Amino acid sequence: MTSPVCPAPVVSERVEMLHGAGGRRAHSLIETVFRSAFSSPETESVLDGTCHDSAVLPWDSARVAVTTDSYVVTPLFFPGGDIGRLAVLGTLNDLAMVGARPVALTAGFVLEEGLPISILRSVVESMASAARERGVSVVAGDTKVVERGQADGLFITTTGVGAPATEVVFSPARIQAGDAVIVSGDLGRHGMAVLAAREGFGFEGVGDSDLAALWPAVSAVLGEAEHVAVLRDLTRGGLGAVLNELSEQGRVQIDVEEHAIAVSEPVSAACELLGLDPLYVANEGRFVAIVRADAVERVLRALRGCAVSSQSTVIGSVTAAECEPGVTLRSRLGTRRPVDWLGAEQLPRIC
Repeated sequence: MTSPVCPAPVVSERVEMLHGAGGRRAHSLIETVFRSAFSSPETESVLDGTCHDSAVLPWDSARVAVTTDSYVVTPLFFPGGDIGRLAVLGTLNDLAMVGARPVALTAGFVLEEGLPISILRSVVESMASAARERGVSVVAGDTKVVERGQADGLFITTTGVGAPATEVVFSPARIQAGDAVIVSGDLGRHGMAVLAAREGFGFEGVGDSDLAALWPAVSAVLGEAEHVAVLRDLTRGGLGAVLNELSEQGRVQIDVEEHAIAVSEPVSAACELLGLDPLYVANEGRFVAIVRADAVERVLRALRGCAVSSQSTVIGSVTAAECEPGVTLRSRLGTRRPVDWLGAEQLPRIC
């Protein structure tokens, strides 16, 4: 779900290919169909007017974080991961973004008739291994089988439950002018690894997906939580979509510097060859943190002490608040251009 301040163009009378959550089309569908049906004064008060990938809910005298996500990646196996590992770590990462320590998962499977049991077993074993690595149990689930041609082999939905490890509620509403924008590493490796596996491209040096658990990095900065406005993982839609979402939800202007945004040479070359912008390519082990300027060095020190976020760097800042939203990039040549929403995700079926 997205913020109520996001634009909501008219949705066509039929569902169109969304290509992930990176474009206005997806936001329009969420706003005009799902949010309009499910929102209520009670839910809006709990979510403080902003929808994240996870929700932190009151539970008796405590709080609990919950999230759910569906995974439809093709191919099922790609360099550095597979749909099973992705379904576990992707959902646990959504919990981490609200400062919640992952506790348990449920899993639902939609299996296509004819799927080899050997493939299913490999995916499930990969899920189990990823869950064990993170100290999380898969405690419930469901399985459905559909006719041939109806599920592209295998779809997985996972729901995660976590325990908030901080009293701070990360939210775009906390973003202030002068805040720094930090990205935890280089961009685009997940999307390009999946695309290369799908299409059989022999991109030299692109390597594995960046798929990784983000909780170690988040837990390292919780000592500075009061100085952190918001965290977001850079999945579908990449950095470009996330910055636009945060800008609109927080009603702020964000400026970023192209030279500070890390993209490996092989990923950059592959994107250039295919006419893709790495700002919008999906990641599965990267996140953005918007933090107070006076806490930047301490947050960077904590992030760089973790393997998954060792390349963290400041890429820009919040230049104005309580204003017309917008994201601007200053190129290496010194020119400025807007970083707009894409009409749709550049790469479909990557998570």
